[in-house]
Amino acid sequence: MALTHSPTNTAPLSPAKGALYLVPTPLDFGCHPDQCGPITDTLPARTLVTAAGLTHWITENAKSTRAFLKRVNEVVPLSTPLQAMAMTELPREIHKKGDHHPASSGDAVRGWLAPALAGQHVGLVSEAGMPAIADPGSSVVRAAHDLGIRVEVLVGPISLAMALAGSGLNGQNFAFVGYLPQDSQARVARLRELEQLAHRTGQTQLFIETPYRNAAMLQAATSALQPSTWLAVSSGLTLADTPGHCPPRHRSAPVTQWRKTAHGLDLSLPAVFMIGA
Repeated sequence: MALTHSPTNTAPLSPAKGALYLVPTPLDFGCHPDQCGPITDTLPARTLVTAAGLTHWITENAKSTRAFLKRVNEVVPLSTPLQAMAMTELPREIHKKGDHHPASSGDAVRGWLAPALAGQHVGLVSEAGMPAIADPGSSVVRAAHDLGIRVEVLVGPISLAMALAGSGLNGQNFAFVGYLPQDSQARVARLRELEQLAHRTGQTQLFIETPYRNAAMLQAATSALQPSTWLAVSSGLTLADTPGHCPPRHRSAPVTQWRKTAHGLDLSLPAVFMIGA
């Protein structure tokens, strides 16, 4: 049964300002359609109802946001046709240099929130998972706070938290360090630096890689790290299993065990890597 809009499921408009909603999306962006389960498997009713009611968006990619909203519309009818929605794409500088580069701050970012200042709710969305965590959007959130715009974070999948929870590594002290260098020598040096930090402080080190380089990253990690160091990898989180194929989602073991036994992970899918003591 389709969900319907309800004023009790979304916050009312402020007399002066709208809110900025951080809208998570499924983690199956770019994956094979067979691996994309129902959107209701990963997003709860309030998130879907709220997303369906928004008409102004700040997005990592407008095309992927429209595809996401089409999936939402199958469960909760959109309040406004897609063609009538206002979508502002985050600029290329943010994708390449990060949200806290000077090019991503200032009047331009505040300008994107003009609808909220005029009383409209605004949605912030990335291509997969939670915006502003391992994805663009933090500059928008910071600007909202600076402008006195209420920030609301909706419930949905966050790959880093799911991977850490499934790793058995230290979940009380951890850091996400983004992408590691592509150059092989620099990558090995960074892996060993993170390993030393994990052993010295007990802090779990999380990082990610582009899926087509996941296998190379795993090979580099298992070759460069000490045999006793713990390495964990989570891949294809929340994705549906394809017919006849049910790969493991998590593996966590000392490097010596990675070297001895096959891991079985599908490294063609988005993955999170973790180093621990």
